Amino acid sequence: MARLADYFVVVGYDLDKRVEGEGQGRILQRFPEKDWEDSPFPQGIELFCQPSGWQLVPERQPPSFFVAVLTDINSERHYCACFTFWEDLDNPQLQKAGASEADEVDEELSVVQPAKVFAPKSLVLVSRLDYTEVYRNCLGLIYTVNVDGLTVPLETVIGNLLTCIIPIDGGSQRTITLGAGDRQVIQTPINDSLPVSGSSVAQLFRQLGIVNVLCLFCAALTEHKILFLSSSYQRLTDACRGLLAIMFPLKYSFTYVPILPGKLLEVLSTPTPFIIGVNSFFRSETQELLDVIIADLDGGTVTIPECVHISPLPEPLLQQTQTLLSMILDPELEIADHAFPPQSVQPSALKIQDKEIRAVFLWLFARLFQGYRWCLHIIRIHPEPVIRFHKAAFLGQRALTEDDFLMKVLDGMAFAGFVSERGPPYRATDLFDDLVANEVERIRQEESYPHKVMNHIKELAEQLFKNENPYPAVAMHKVQRPSENSQSTAQSQTPFPDLDDVAVQLFIDHAAAKLKTAPPVVKAELKAMVPSGPLLGDIVDRNGSMIANSARRLEVVRNCITYIFENKMLEAKKLMPAVLRALKGRAARICLTQELNQHVLQNRAVLDDQQFDYIVRMMNCTLQDCSHMDEHGIGAALLPLVTAFCRKLGAGITQFAYSCVQEHMLWTNMQFWEAMFYSDVQNHIRALYLETEDGGQQNNLDGSSSRREISALELASEQNRLWPTLSKEMQAERVQKEESTVFSQAIHYANRMSYLLLPLDTSKNRLLRSTGLGDVESVSNSYVTNSIAGSMAESYDTESGFEDAESSDVANSVVRFINRFVDKVCNESGVTNEHLKALHTMIPDIVQMHIETLDAVHRESKRLPPIQKPKLLRPTLLAGEELVMDGMRVHLIPDGREEATGQMGGPPLLPAEGAIFLTTYRLIFKGTPTDPLVGEQVVTRSFPIASLTKEKRISVTLPMDQFVQEGLQLRSCTFQLMKIAFDEEVASDLAEVFRKHMHKLRYPQHVQGTFAFTVGQCGKIMVEHKTKDKNQSLKTLSKNLVKSAKRTIGRQYVTRKKYVPPTWENRSSLQSEFDEDEISVSEEVDQTTLTLSSTIRSSDRQTMSNVVERACCRDYQRLGLGTLSNSLTRSKNEPFRISTANRMYTICRSYPGLLIVPQSIPDTTIHRICRCYRQNRFPVVCWRNSRTKAVLLRSAGLHAKGVVGFFKSPNAPTAVPSQADSTSLEQEKYLQAIISSMPSYSENTGRNTLSGFTSTHMNTSDSSDKLRQPKIGALMKQVMGAKEDVPGTFSRGALGQRAKVISLSQPKVSGKARNPTRGKWGSIRGSGRLSAYNPDVGTRLAGKESPQPNGGPSEALFLRQQKAYLYIIGDKAQLKGGKQDSFQQWEVVPIEVCDVRQVKNSFKKLMKACVPSSPPSDPNMSFLRSLEDSEWMALLHRVLQVSVLVVELLNTGSSVMVSLEDGWDVTTQVVSLVQLLSDPYYRTFDGFRLLVEKEWLSFGHRFSHRGAQTLASQSSGFTPVFLQFLDCVHQIHHQFPMEFEFSQYYLKFLAYHYVSNRFRTFLLDSDYERIELGVLYEEKGERKSPQVCKSVWDYIDRLNKKTPIFYNYMYSPEDDEVLRPYTFISNLKVWDFYMEETLSEGPSYDWELRSRQEHMAEETPEKPDTSGPKSQRRIVWPCYDNLSKAVPDAITKLLQDLQSLEAELGQTSEKWKDTWDKIKTTQRIEPKLESKPSFSSSLLMSSNLSHQRRSQGVYLQESGVGSSINLALDCEASATSTPVAGRPSTSTLYSQFQSTESENRSFEGILFKKGALLKPWKPRWFVLDKTKHQLRYYESRQDKECKGVIDLAEVESVTPGTPTMGAPKNIEEKAFFDLKTTKRVYNFCAQDSLNAQLWMDSVQSCLSDA
Repeated sequence: MARLADYFVVVGYDLDKRVEGEGQGRILQRFPEKDWEDSPFPQGIELFCQPSGWQLVPERQPPSFFVAVLTDINSERHYCACFTFWEDLDNPQLQKAGASEADEVDEELSVVQPAKVFAPKSLVLVSRLDYTEVYRNCLGLIYTVNVDGLTVPLETVIGNLLTCIIPIDGGSQRTITLGAGDRQVIQTPINDSLPVSGSSVAQLFRQLGIVNVLCLFCAALTEHKILFLSSSYQRLTDACRGLLAIMFPLKYSFTYVPILPGKLLEVLSTPTPFIIGVNSFFRSETQELLDVIIADLDGGTVTIPECVHISPLPEPLLQQTQTLLSMILDPELEIADHAFPPQSVQPSALKIQDKEIRAVFLWLFARLFQGYRWCLHIIRIHPEPVIRFHKAAFLGQRALTEDDFLMKVLDGMAFAGFVSERGPPYRATDLFDDLVANEVERIRQEESYPHKVMNHIKELAEQLFKNENPYPAVAMHKVQRPSENSQSTAQSQTPFPDLDDVAVQLFIDHAAAKLKTAPPVVKAELKAMVPSGPLLGDIVDRNGSMIANSARRLEVVRNCITYIFENKMLEAKKLMPAVLRALKGRAARICLTQELNQHVLQNRAVLDDQQFDYIVRMMNCTLQDCSHMDEHGIGAALLPLVTAFCRKLGAGITQFAYSCVQEHMLWTNMQFWEAMFYSDVQNHIRALYLETEDGGQQNNLDGSSSRREISALELASEQNRLWPTLSKEMQAERVQKEESTVFSQAIHYANRMSYLLLPLDTSKNRLLRSTGLGDVESVSNSYVTNSIAGSMAESYDTESGFEDAESSDVANSVVRFINRFVDKVCNESGVTNEHLKALHTMIPDIVQMHIETLDAVHRESKRLPPIQKPKLLRPTLLAGEELVMDGMRVHLIPDGREEATGQMGGPPLLPAEGAIFLTTYRLIFKGTPTDPLVGEQVVTRSFPIASLTKEKRISVTLPMDQFVQEGLQLRSCTFQLMKIAFDEEVASDLAEVFRKHMHKLRYPQHVQGTFAFTVGQCGKIMVEHKTKDKNQSLKTLSKNLVKSAKRTIGRQYVTRKKYVPPTWENRSSLQSEFDEDEISVSEEVDQTTLTLSSTIRSSDRQTMSNVVERACCRDYQRLGLGTLSNSLTRSKNEPFRISTANRMYTICRSYPGLLIVPQSIPDTTIHRICRCYRQNRFPVVCWRNSRTKAVLLRSAGLHAKGVVGFFKSPNAPTAVPSQADSTSLEQEKYLQAIISSMPSYSENTGRNTLSGFTSTHMNTSDSSDKLRQPKIGALMKQVMGAKEDVPGTFSRGALGQRAKVISLSQPKVSGKARNPTRGKWGSIRGSGRLSAYNPDVGTRLAGKESPQPNGGPSEALFLRQQKAYLYIIGDKAQLKGGKQDSFQQWEVVPIEVCDVRQVKNSFKKLMKACVPSSPPSDPNMSFLRSLEDSEWMALLHRVLQVSVLVVELLNTGSSVMVSLEDGWDVTTQVVSLVQLLSDPYYRTFDGFRLLVEKEWLSFGHRFSHRGAQTLASQSSGFTPVFLQFLDCVHQIHHQFPMEFEFSQYYLKFLAYHYVSNRFRTFLLDSDYERIELGVLYEEKGERKSPQVCKSVWDYIDRLNKKTPIFYNYMYSPEDDEVLRPYTFISNLKVWDFYMEETLSEGPSYDWELRSRQEHMAEETPEKPDTSGPKSQRRIVWPCYDNLSKAVPDAITKLLQDLQSLEAELGQTSEKWKDTWDKIKTTQRIEPKLESKPSFSSSLLMSSNLSHQRRSQGVYLQESGVGSSINLALDCEASATSTPVAGRPSTSTLYSQFQSTESENRSFEGILFKKGALLKPWKPRWFVLDKTKHQLRYYESRQDKECKGVIDLAEVESVTPGTPTMGAPKNIEEKAFFDLKTTKRVYNFCAQDSLNAQLWMDSVQSCLSDA
């Protein structure tokens, strides 16, 4: 029973205490005066009566009522019902004050003085019960009695109110009356534990909506701050009440203030969570709250600040809850779309709806908390049950460990209250207990059927409604309300009187006395055992959220353990990796603990070393994947095991497994230990009571097995029930037993914790793990791991202040940790103080004892042979390469390439364990595979540090016993990827240092920081001294040159401000030490008058000669494009000259110093023209077709302003002749000059008709051309046409506008028509390409529209059909707006260029396709698909296509100017490819080098910028334009394998080294920069340090002399061959450079390394092999072995054998090239000599293989790939008419020793021959050949290469001779004879005179025969 009201208070306006216009309230009267003992009078009521402040108002306001809630110090809630009405102030002296206040309140009224002011007065009821309506009625009645002046005294009414006593619950109705003729019925709820909500919940949902309320619900449960705003106080109270109601069964335990007075607003900035309501009047004050969720009830919004994250309900619960709520609140939603909606679907009445909503939340909690009782640990039963909740186990079983919401709820205060309130097993139960225990099955079955759930909800709602309204018929209320007239005649209203306290007090005392005499009301409490519901395990499995672990894995784990215990170690070793993988799954880990348990006998299992090691590895692996929460109880299951498994180390010394599994976070987690402790205590206490129950009676086994095991909670509940019936002694005994049980467990745990927290080597202070790894000995032994004690101490040691860490030691920190644990658990489980003190004294002793045992164990364990980690292998370094960081132990992890992992067959080479080394040049991994079966192989992966394109951190877990924390993924543009994981011995800061160094090396500040410059620096400094004085003059000269260059540059920029676009050349160039040379042509001398040599001082001549020797110059001279002699000898009719205008790099910084321009163009014009082009790169000639004399020009694209002027027809009227026009005129002149330089033009001038052109220059009857004519048109169409134009749809109409551009007349110019088949398409079906075209168009494009006999077009068409002399290949995007003029001789071919960005992105994708970082997750993304996505092949296709078009145009006699982008990317690619295709010279070693030096280096391709070689260009990223060019060359090489002197390996070598920064060749962006840094001409002066090769070309030359690695044996060029490769994507092949790798030795492009590795291999002495005969065979693995070494091709093999044989015979071995050339020449001679054709020679050497020379079988691939020669050619017959019988073996390639057969050898023998002038006598083998009529001589008899031939036809006479100087001694004079030919006299000497005579006769007879 409880009082209906505790206090009645009258609060009024306090006239005395007015502070600055703010009034205050004061309590006028309160009853009773004395506080009740059970509920003290709450403070601060006067604030809550007027929450917005006490104020006087000018007119009376209607009475108001609301209920505020106050919470007292014991967190009891007091409900203050406030009834406020307004009274006029009649006190005359206060009238003034009142008026002035009214002014302040309402300024508008200040004009008229109000007659009256009204002050508020409140009647307040304070109660602990919440009956809002009853209080409203009671206070209203009191007010009415006063206002209407009823006869009842107010004291009576108030006395009755304060003495009214009602029951708290039970559902009864109580009628009360206050004695004023009123009657009220109070309805108590049936069960007090369920909240009473009226309709407040439904109201809340109406105001805010479903999502918002759910949001607030989650926020309240996860302890956020919530603030309600409304202008109605009662609504605030209702909203708060509603929110608390839906939180049931959890109770809100933080600040709860439904109505907060304005004076107390600062409460809102409290740090703790709260639910508070505030009047909207104070909205502005709430704006600056940063972490408060504000719900505006009036506006229906919920505002969540940015910094607040509310964890939502876990799915699918969230979705289901929302669905249910909307079915309740908006039932029409479901059927809104129905065609025949039901008649009416109304939501339930508000009261019912309220309960339905609450039922949904009840159902939600039942699902959230289902099975919670199985995770309760009962640790004491008597005297009071003590219960703890095992959170980790609950989350683990529900598979919700990741769920943020549930985690926060379980950690919250509300849930702690829930456990302590609902934990006890024997208590009264309510609706929720029933639901969570008995309805779980139903909920689970229905959860996916909303309508079934809805029925359940309705049932629950009914119960909730019944709880509040058990009786339907409620008796009528009768309460007086104030009469209307009393409210209207407010003027005459009497103020509320002072009440007589004595009278009221009498009532109260009287009632109290009556209560004392009344018999106590006994309410039978219905206590019962709380049901637990079904076990959790099955729930989760049925949900299927547990990953089903296949039985196979468990089988593997079981087998492995069995093998270990049966000592079958080899079997176990094989299974180990699979087991470690399987242990990732939870089931396998649980299985492991169960299996191990079976091998423990009496708490012990003694193992031998190897068994122990395996078991420890498995334990570590199991623990490694446990989170620190141990939600699956695996740590708990392992805890007893780690103290059971052990091994004997020596006499009486045993090492337990715990000393090897300490390295886990789990052991430092206090919650884990508590949960473990509590579950153990629970088991022991359960055992205690099970014993007492079974006490005397012997429990029969059958009975016990049939009966379900009693859970601890059930036991406890039974004990609690019996507790009152026990005698005092019995009770005390039980309490004491339980207490000692807990105590003994605490001792046990103190021991256990010391086991797992004390490291094996306690002597070290491991608290601050600064060293990263402790000491070396402990690392070497795999069992001895660092303890985690260090990190643990840091995390927990808060109160001891961790400053003195140095002095403190492990023991102290462990003791502190254990003490803290013991304090906590003992206090919670009620251990007596004496026992606790005893524990505290015991713990240090336990720890100390344990340390002593550990020391002995540690000593012994050190003596164990350490388990070896593989030794770190040192990499071999290049000369000048230095280690930046020594090897760090890492694991190389497999990436997306499957070859090395053994998944495609072959051995699993990866993962491998080894070390990563960072050198100044490379990043090298070297190690051995972790797979024991391939362990003896060495795995190497490396790439140049300069080629690193991306580095990202990854975290890796390996299926090994090590835990690898962090890793790096490094990607290189040499198509290599390293995924490394640092070993645990590598400290993380070390890894960081490694990254920093790597970045520093990758992006040096300046290009001089790259390896090519830093290599061998100490050597270089010494070199400097020597060169200093020698080249002094050059040095100063070059310095001055640069100064003057700078000046000129400066001047140019000053005077021509208007024109010069600020380009990248403007940047300040680094003035570093200027090296020897500069182009030094003096400026003022008139070039035509003096020869160059005369103008240069002798000291500078060398400089100039350097310039002339530069690649471009040599090439220009070869092409006949002009020489450097500026003398008068040069005729003016040479069309081109070498201009030195750019010698100071003033015109164009990125061009070379010497340029080819038309003869007629003066340098001044060049200065002007260059401004129209981007980067000033104006058109210059770079190649001339020797036959058609057409030239190839290159330039950048035009500046936008130049374009239109450039293409205007010359006679177009211009408004103002601006400067732009004049420059465009200059441009036209320039182009005209180029056109006039072509012979075809000059011969044609004046007669510009095609027929003239044709007749002069063409052989129209060239039959082979008829096949080919339409090609160019087709090509042009392909190059320019948009993608949509499919061949075949290209009808006449489509030509329309483009016709001008495409119309080329196409009869082929063939110089003197001497070689009709010049040039080759790859196939005879050359014309096949056109078959798709409309034949009419084909002929038109070929210029054959009219049947004129000379092939010229009809007159009407000739103008348009005429072939242009110059084609400008330009960028489509730039050429818009240019008008084509039909009279000009040039024509623009707009094409789409690939942007540099495209290349960059395409390359990134190509790398990911070729070297994926992980196996593809999407099965559709096969290699070919991702290759296609990269569009790399499409880009190659585009470049090749344009190049082929240009080749065709040049070949038909038109010049071409390639003018794309900035002229240094695509332009360079196209121009170089065109030259390569057109000119066989560029397909040799020298030519290719020259091509690259000329077009790429001299013409300023920005290697450093595109390769992102320095810090400055880091942001621009890596763009492999040059690589793209090399790939195009590779494609051409692939299609024409016999046209190139170099092999594919040569291209790969360049592709690797152009990014490697090993050589200086590909550094810097232009010749200017190279000169400035002094790298251009340094080679001559600096040959002092031979080990460092600065130029890649020199390196290749040197290497080429030693080995045929770069040579293409198939090389057998045709003269003047023009190649026309197929360019379709289907004809292109992926370059194997992108795919291959050699794990045995790393990339094969650094040759010194290879030779060094071989030397090292030879040096290691072989152990004598006693195992019997050794097989000569070995396995070759594709991604591991270097195939060219393991399986060399036949020719290389024979050359090698030859060398080794020569070495064995002690002869000086020939260079391979000489040997090869000899064989070639003998083969060239052979077919003429012999009657029977030699197959091999015809194959390799004949140069007349016709069209089938495109790659058929002749495919000696380069040596990087295994190439047995496949010579089964289809073209044997084409070379030799007689069929070849049988395929001769490849040896015939070299053993043509039958070539000089005996019948030809008439006479042979040794003669001494005197060499030419000043040369000594040499013995030679002479052969006299009658048939050939010649005398040949060889170096020795065996020699097959003829040294010389004396043609007998030229011999005049043979005479005896005399010995001359240096003749052989001891030989008689007659042995000498002379042979006189028309050219010279040969002196011979035979062995003796006889021999001499024989020779003379033989020669004579030959002469006479003739």
